[in-house]
Amino acid sequence: MMSTRKSRRQASKRIAPLDMSPAAFRSVGRRAVDDTAKFLASMPKGSVTAGSAPKRIRKLLGTGKLPQRGMAPGPLLRATTKLLFDESLFNGHPRFWGYITSSPAPLGMLGDLIASAVNPNVGAWVLSPVASEIEAQTIRWIAELIGYPTTCGGLLVSGGNMANFIGFLAARKAKATWDIRTGGLRSGPAAMTVYVSQETHTWIHKAVDLFGLGLESIRWIPVDADRRMNVKELEQRIAMDRSAGYLPMLVVGTAGTVGVGAVDPLRDIAAVCRRQEVWFHVDGAYGAPAAALPRISDDLLALSEADSLALDPHKWLYSPLEAGCTLVKNPAHLEDAFSFHPEYYNFKVSEEEPALNYYELGMQNSRGFRALKVWLALRMVGKAGFVRMIRDDISLSRAMFDAVRRQPALEPFAQNLSIATFRYLPQDLRGKGEAAAEYVNDLNRELLNRLQTGGEAFISNAVVDGTYLLRACIVNFRTKLADVKSLPELVVRIGSQVDSELRPASLHA
Repeated sequence: MMSTRKSRRQASKRIAPLDMSPAAFRSVGRRAVDDTAKFLASMPKGSVTAGSAPKRIRKLLGTGKLPQRGMAPGPLLRATTKLLFDESLFNGHPRFWGYITSSPAPLGMLGDLIASAVNPNVGAWVLSPVASEIEAQTIRWIAELIGYPTTCGGLLVSGGNMANFIGFLAARKAKATWDIRTGGLRSGPAAMTVYVSQETHTWIHKAVDLFGLGLESIRWIPVDADRRMNVKELEQRIAMDRSAGYLPMLVVGTAGTVGVGAVDPLRDIAAVCRRQEVWFHVDGAYGAPAAALPRISDDLLALSEADSLALDPHKWLYSPLEAGCTLVKNPAHLEDAFSFHPEYYNFKVSEEEPALNYYELGMQNSRGFRALKVWLALRMVGKAGFVRMIRDDISLSRAMFDAVRRQPALEPFAQNLSIATFRYLPQDLRGKGEAAAEYVNDLNRELLNRLQTGGEAFISNAVVDGTYLLRACIVNFRTKLADVKSLPELVVRIGSQVDSELRPASLHA
């Protein structure tokens, strides 16, 4: 009895260690915002990366056990911001042109703070009324921006893999000629097949593996000299598979390939899909926002013909991570693929105006408020602002490629959208045979490793027909002309040093 009364007294005076008073939150928060503002001001003048090795980071974090007692939030947050600001790779740096992650919009950073403060579960409307409607409006605005039908369905997800998965699963359900939900793939009369170019991102491997089709379901369609899907080969392969008893399910066109930024002949692919009654999905994770530009290619204008489309606001809409997006032309296909109604969900709001419950449109039930940071940016700069920033990125990529052309020790390869590819190629090794070609690949690989850890710039690589290329992708509103013109000289300087260290005697003149 005494212990019960004591417990009740303690509960009535409860102090939760995680809680903070408004005054304490304000004090700690102001310091964090001040520190972040100083970081944003100084970052462009510093290194792109600290280049820290795993051993150093682990030493800084320590290897001790979980602390028995905590520490004050002020010193804890200050120590953490210092750790992150000192030891990270900064994709907001003006010379970050590596894997396709954009410089994050500052307003989006604050949006994430506000979204976390309200902490809505955007899985059901009743749990997130304003957040759900903001996400719906964001979907419509993204569709409008790129010329996709605004009557589409869609949702925000974590990134490109998940966005493409949503389209894949909607296609699988829509194109199954049997009750796939009840019997699964094994009950179908024919094996499903999917058609992708040789340049398609590796999400397709994960999708066929995770969702039951298997790697043998992929039909790899050849590409032309510009790394674009061969449409004639595509249609022939679909017809051949159908004659052999397969069920062609999905064709994936790409708007901005990972390697060189190529855009597939999307309008021609769409025509094939209509004739063959196959779902047309576009992986526009990187390149789709370029459809907003005036005088853009007809292939990007053909995004509107896709049954589903994936794009990543955290790529070319400059949103902080995570923000992927799936658009599906017929919204009913999302509910068909994902909706279940267990008895313990009491989410009906109104008979007259049905609520939008996002758990019915994708794989997540509990969902964070990803849309807020994207919505804020769309409202802050509008279509004109995004058109200007995307156009500038493309112009800067072309300027970089022109600077590469002017360097005798560099060999340009391709420039598409905002991706430039090239390699370091000493003049005396040109046309010297297979051994020299293999060495030049190794040379560029080591050059890239040193460049990535050096902190002066950050780029990535592409491999095309066995040739190892350096690859710079600009989705960065902080990049300026002086930045892009500096890269070729930097590559030549590092390449010359690496070549002097690594070249075997057999390749010396």
